[in-house]
Amino acid sequence: MTPASPPSSPPPAASAAVASDDSDEAHATASLIGTTPPEWHAERWMNSPPLELKSLRGSVVLVRWWTAGCPFCSATAPALRTFHQDYAARGLKVIGMYHHKEDTPFEPSVYQETAKKYGFTFPVAFDPEWHTLQSWLRDAHGNAVNTGYTSVTFVLDKKGVVRHVHPGGQYVAGDAGYAELRAVIERLLAEST
Repeated sequence: MTPASPPSSPPPAASAAVASDDSDEAHATASLIGTTPPEWHAERWMNSPPLELKSLRGSVVLVRWWTAGCPFCSATAPALRTFHQDYAARGLKVIGMYHHKEDTPFEPSVYQETAKKYGFTFPVAFDPEWHTLQSWLRDAHGNAVNTGYTSVTFVLDKKGVVRHVHPGGQYVAGDAGYAELRAVIERLLAEST
């Protein structure tokens, strides 16, 4: 079933750009490090048959939530393409999770056209009613975590454990968030399982 609109009770990070200082974001993301996220609930896979998170064990996995009309998502699209191009052969799996944020009903063609416009050739899927996003934004005690954004990026190690979280917004070549993600990916790819 596809939602007619964003969830009536949006996840704790529902605002696109809640003003928060860096220490708040760092604290929020730090509480997610070391957790093992639950299996995702994803539909409408593109560029791949449906994937299960557990089937990706043994690979480093980068999961980025994105949506149409989001300036952070369009700005970050080149970074995702670069990470996929540079590291897929070494074992990185980039996964894009679309989360519908508009007040209008979900329209699959918008999701598909936006993924194509962003140049996503890696697997992308639809996160209906933000079920996966909500379940992943939980700390080890089950408490909801608010990073201030919904365009969050998680990097999982080869055992499926969260090792890095970019709180949301954008990262582009040349900025600190991009450099940190690249360093994390390289470090995790070099680790043995």
